[in-house]
Amino acid sequence: MDGTELSFGIAILLQISIGSIVNVFLLLFYASVISASHKSISSNLILAHLALANTIILLTYGIPEALSAWGWRNFLDAVGCKILTYLYRVARGLAIRSTCLLSVFQAVTISLGNSRWAGAKAKLPQCIAPFCALSWPLNMLIEVSNLIYMTGPQNGSSIRVILDLKFCSTISASEAIALAVAIALALCDLFYVGLMSLASGYMVLVLYGHHRQVQHIHGTGRSSGAMPEVTAAKRIVALVTLYVRLYGRQAVTLSILMNMKGTSPLLMNSHVVLGFTFSVICPFVMIVSDRRMRTFWRRGSPGSEAGPS
Repeated sequence: MDGTELSFGIAILLQISIGSIVNVFLLLFYASVISASHKSISSNLILAHLALANTIILLTYGIPEALSAWGWRNFLDAVGCKILTYLYRVARGLAIRSTCLLSVFQAVTISLGNSRWAGAKAKLPQCIAPFCALSWPLNMLIEVSNLIYMTGPQNGSSIRVILDLKFCSTISASEAIALAVAIALALCDLFYVGLMSLASGYMVLVLYGHHRQVQHIHGTGRSSGAMPEVTAAKRIVALVTLYVRLYGRQAVTLSILMNMKGTSPLLMNSHVVLGFTFSVICPFVMIVSDRRMRTFWRRGSPGSEAGPS
């Protein structure tokens, strides 16, 4: 193992360990909040759902990548590859939809009472639990193509290898079918990314308008950067911007890998790291933006304070 592979293996292990621990902590934290209080169940359920999806992503895709980076090869057969990559793709879809739902839910929550969102504000909390429940079979159905085209490592086969993941391979006998599946999945993801961006943009506009009103009332004596609505807007923009940038870079890297005639370990490693980054950073953004965490560390109990600011 050379220095590059050693560094990559260490980076993967750090991502898996840190990301998994923090996401499991958040999952248990929000589960305890839901069981202790019937208030703000909707937002807590979304956050718990997102933490669960991030944990599955890190475990199902991170562990095989770590083993592969440390020199283990051919430790999965075709069935193992199908199961692990299928669970990873399902969890990845859940993370996208949970992040989108969180953005939409927060946008509706902070919307003006006399706006067109007033009716949705009252009905949306009742739809959160059914949406989270239905998102599982929906994602399992969308990602069923992964069970068909994913197999174990291929060493010189007549079957066209679309993407070599070192420990698994994506194959297809037809380039047209592979392209159609890739475009369909990409469009599905882009829909949620676009909706997430629109909801976050609307939220920033509402918060900015509220900030100007508060600043006009209180004068310029208070720093605008310290106002809670400005801080919330920055965190929302940071989370959505992080996801969109990572998604865009990963999509570009994946398209290059699928169209390359040879293999590029550097590009493949970059693709893997980008796939883990959001699941690792996201829980820290959630912790920083939730005021209940400060109460938890002081009192040792989640409590029932207001949700993320």
